[in-house]
Amino acid sequence: MTDNDKAFKRVNFFRGFLTTEEDWNDATDYHVQNHRLHNQLCHGYGIVPGFLNDLRVQARGKGELAVEIQPGVAIDGAGCEIYFKDPEIKPINPIDYKLPQTVFVVAKYLEELTDFIAYKENLEFKGHRRVHEISRIELMVVEPDPTDGVELARIHLTKDVKRITDARDVLNPGDNEIDLRYAPVAGVVGSRLPGVFFRELVDLSAALQEVYSFMFVNQGIRSASDIATAMSSFRMLLHSRMIDSWNLPSIMGDVLIMQNRFIEDIDENHGQYANRKEFISLKRHIEILDGFRREGRRDMDYLQTFLSYEAKGVENLQAIFYDKKKVKAAAATTPLAQIAEKLKVHSKDFKKTITVEGVKLTKIDEIDILDKDSEKDHSFQIIEPRDRYRSRQKLKYPDGAIVEDIGTAYEGGHCEFTIKNVVPGRAVLVLVRMDYVIGDWEAEIEINGKKAGVMRCAGDDRKFRWRNWPFIIESDFVDDVELKLVQKPQTEERDINMFKIWAFQPPEGA
Repeated sequence: MTDNDKAFKRVNFFRGFLTTEEDWNDATDYHVQNHRLHNQLCHGYGIVPGFLNDLRVQARGKGELAVEIQPGVAIDGAGCEIYFKDPEIKPINPIDYKLPQTVFVVAKYLEELTDFIAYKENLEFKGHRRVHEISRIELMVVEPDPTDGVELARIHLTKDVKRITDARDVLNPGDNEIDLRYAPVAGVVGSRLPGVFFRELVDLSAALQEVYSFMFVNQGIRSASDIATAMSSFRMLLHSRMIDSWNLPSIMGDVLIMQNRFIEDIDENHGQYANRKEFISLKRHIEILDGFRREGRRDMDYLQTFLSYEAKGVENLQAIFYDKKKVKAAAATTPLAQIAEKLKVHSKDFKKTITVEGVKLTKIDEIDILDKDSEKDHSFQIIEPRDRYRSRQKLKYPDGAIVEDIGTAYEGGHCEFTIKNVVPGRAVLVLVRMDYVIGDWEAEIEINGKKAGVMRCAGDDRKFRWRNWPFIIESDFVDDVELKLVQKPQTEERDINMFKIWAFQPPEGA
């Protein structure tokens, strides 16, 4: 019989059962082995986060050649629990190693038989009454096997090492600095964040998602998209109670990396915002938080500071984009977006006026692609494309109507044209007849030199391929009787086709 066979046989007591020491040891081993198997399968291997001080290894304040291991719990590869209820100090003696050398700080689980007893009445009755479960810190020169211990930290010692210090940059520790990057983390479930803090985190993540989404959708700031998407995922983790104080610093550290990229994007590509005092304030706050991240700060004081600075950052961004956001909110109350969706599948010729959803639209302009006079009259041109070609198509709209048309498609470069007969101060609905066989592209739109948003074509339709794809020019960009529209593709290796362009305006106040 193997040890495994014995471990998973429970002792079954019955009246008259004469037990021996083997029975009682088997009963104990059954529970011990099951518990370790549970640890292996359900929690894995590493430091148990969020308990006591996470077995964090730190330098001694006196600048000694020693490290201090904070209290905590770990689980080794065999499922054994390693528990330190008090801090441990471990000296490092350079003469014990062939320097330069990387030394690993390892927590180990050991067992020792204790409390030996021998009965003088009968010396055959003797043995150890207890098994002492020992947790020990050892220094090793090889990376530990999971069954042999749990790495808490590693330190690359130089020949001239005089003292051990905490890493100035926890993401890139130097020589003689404590490196915590490779310490494994065991799995835990649930969140122990205080209720008020959790609520503040929910509200902050919603505000971050809203403001960065607005900048991406309405201002075409592409780097804002990553942060908005990250906040969406972050909120799902929050509501699943998967975020706790132990993993929040690392998760928000990744957000800080994205925010640094966003700041670089604004500095390089959106100079109209870079010099605003609110943006400079945001930039300073992100620098401070990034400094805390590199110091390895994980305490609740840091997390509260993080919330405060990020909340102020939201206020700064709202201040920068406030007017446009107000205009956008007002526009959202009009039915123009819903009208655009209905006109996507309109298969008949557009008359001078058309009424949709009770709103009367006036056709102010029309461009017939590949008609020389129409293109010349509207300064239509495609500039520096990687590829361009003509196309004649006889396709169906979703209502089954068959329409034949000729047009052009281009990849790379940009397209520009002028919309005429515009009434300033009113939104403009632009519709582009296109072959919808392949979509999933984005194009940045400029109106009279100002970035006015992103035109997105999502999805495809291989059966009913005609669509009139819309873009709404918000009223704050409609500041002249003629509008120069520039379309810059943002999706690699995806062409944009167009066969006819219409422009409409609603009545005043619609």
